[in-house]
Amino acid sequence: MHEKRVREKTAGSWQRYQRSRLTLAGGVSSGLRRGAKPYPLFFDHGAGARVVDVDGNSYLDYGLAWGPLILGHSHPRVVEAVQRQAGRALTFGAQHDLEFEVAELLHRIIPCADLVCFANSGTEIVQVALRLARAATARQKYLKFEGHYHGWSDEALVAYHPQTGDPMEQPSAVGAGQLPHDSVIVAEWNNREHVERIFAERGGEISAMICEPLLANSGCIPPAPGFLEFLREISTRHGALLIFDEVITGFRVDLRGAQGRWGVTPDLATYAKAVGGGVPLSVLAGRSEFMQRIADGEVIHAGTLNGNPLSLAASRATIEVLSDGSIYEDLRARANRLREGIKSTLREAGVSANTSGDGPVFQVSFMAEPATNYRDTLWAQTNLYADFAMGLLDQGVLTLPDGRWYVSAVHSEEDIDRTLDAVRAVCLH
Repeated sequence: MHEKRVREKTAGSWQRYQRSRLTLAGGVSSGLRRGAKPYPLFFDHGAGARVVDVDGNSYLDYGLAWGPLILGHSHPRVVEAVQRQAGRALTFGAQHDLEFEVAELLHRIIPCADLVCFANSGTEIVQVALRLARAATARQKYLKFEGHYHGWSDEALVAYHPQTGDPMEQPSAVGAGQLPHDSVIVAEWNNREHVERIFAERGGEISAMICEPLLANSGCIPPAPGFLEFLREISTRHGALLIFDEVITGFRVDLRGAQGRWGVTPDLATYAKAVGGGVPLSVLAGRSEFMQRIADGEVIHAGTLNGNPLSLAASRATIEVLSDGSIYEDLRARANRLREGIKSTLREAGVSANTSGDGPVFQVSFMAEPATNYRDTLWAQTNLYADFAMGLLDQGVLTLPDGRWYVSAVHSEEDIDRTLDAVRAVCLH
């Protein structure tokens, strides 16, 4: 019933999707977008917490472009900054004041940011971090955790969402054409004993350990108490770099990201999404003893559009808005009210549901117990969640297909009320 009504209301999106597939591979510009149901919607504009599709349907948006829109759509400060910069120059391929101005902001905010460098996507900046770790340690391998996502490069897209087998014994590629994963060792998230065993057996080979400090890409699974502190200690003990992939947590769970939220400082940290406020930007922040290798040119980091003024103008405006001391407290309170309201409403309706995450990024899972590692998430009833998401779409609430919810700083108390009303309406049907 819900899907039929959504299809009736989104005929323009269906027509555009069919047309797009004739010339655009898969009809989408990122493979993950193919999972949208009933089909990928096409959007025309957005403002604040709402986005409007090509058929004129307005939605409260909890996808937020998969996370970057921490200030919602077309925040006036960000738009004004980009417009002003566009009138001066789109890019230089050379130096300009915004480079060091944004670097200085990041240096003041991020605990590990002695020095930073810029790129344009999370995938790019993770490659820089792993290359730097190999150079700093003269070791070739790195340790990652099952279910953690670090971009789509050959070296990082491994053991992401495996359904069978034991990728911790034999790391698995995610797609065809990827190079062998001889440099990757895979561990189980929140499993100290497994990490200890890997380092005991192979610590001398490991250049770095990388993780999403909150496993946002696979169930929004937080670190177990003391687990991040353990990762910090064991990496130091074995001479490996600790890398936090803060592409999602950075400037979302706290102004200082996961480092501020959990009080653990890595050697390097990667950022994208919210740090740009909706424009392409990524950042590597790290301790000077490692970042100096980039500064000296020993480790190659290049890119024509790195540090481009449009992205940095948007970033500066975004960070200045987020630096208001009350934003995160209010954002977290509204996000928690939404999360608890969704869970309680589903349970009152007799649905076995759990939520997990941290503040303005959380997961809604149709499963009996909360997940503590990636394998636990395989118990979730994803088909049931897909029906739930379709019902919400029919009610004017847009969510991501994987069960992840993002809340922006401009979602109001009234928006939360309307969303919970929509959840109740879906549960009644």
